[in-house]
Amino acid sequence: MIIIIFMSVPNIIVVAGSSGAGKTTWICQQMRDIADVEKIIYYSPGTGTVPIDQTRIAIEFPGMQVFGDGERVEFLNQIPKADAVFIEWGFYLDLGAMPTAIAANAQLLDNLTYRAIAVLPPDLKDSEYHTWAKEIVRGAATKTNTVESLWRAASNGQVIDENSLEEFWYEITHSAYGIVTRAKGIFDVNDGRSLYCDFVAGVPQTDFLELDLPRYLEGRPQRFSGLEVVGKNLDEAALRQTLSDCCLSDAAILQYQQQVKEILLEGKKV
Repeated sequence: MIIIIFMSVPNIIVVAGSSGAGKTTWICQQMRDIADVEKIIYYSPGTGTVPIDQTRIAIEFPGMQVFGDGERVEFLNQIPKADAVFIEWGFYLDLGAMPTAIAANAQLLDNLTYRAIAVLPPDLKDSEYHTWAKEIVRGAATKTNTVESLWRAASNGQVIDENSLEEFWYEITHSAYGIVTRAKGIFDVNDGRSLYCDFVAGVPQTDFLELDLPRYLEGRPQRFSGLEVVGKNLDEAALRQTLSDCCLSDAAILQYQQQVKEILLEGKKV
């Protein structure tokens, strides 16, 4: 049994909503407004071994405490020390199970004052989120499907040729593996950079985002990478095989890394 005594009541915000509507984007906007003056903690359960959002937030807000699966006790212990607490509840999780899943007993969150916010596409009406939330935030105009499935794969230690990644991403976003409504991933590419890829059906696509991490140029990267895809009739076997085909061998990784180091060295001499 977990017993926590709250010396002061932090500002707790629980954010839920449909896939791709902008939950993480909204949370990051709030964090940027207060990050310089308050201690913030962030918790997102249910991501397993593919913590894409946790990884991106930890990179964007260095020093912030970010918690995921298997870290609930640590998260709960930090609540009394925080000024602001953000809990992101994925669309794949049961809203009714939220209190016990977060707090180990249904009363812990109920005994605290927290904001229940749903980030939803503008055309979604009368959903379970509308019943649950105290506030509705207008999110992206996403295309959702009631029979969507979720597929994830971690790729820690793998390096992908950037041209191959661009082709793979084009295939993902153009129905080569099923009707994809949402896809996001973090990948280490052959020049040592870590790239964040994001796709939401119905929303204009964005370019890959280089994460603020040092280039990894010494063998296989010792950091997270992985892919999450949401859609209908997903060909999971083909997704897994193509992702594997994009990954470079040890020899190719070392060759690329040596080339990049030489280029960077020449640049310093100029």
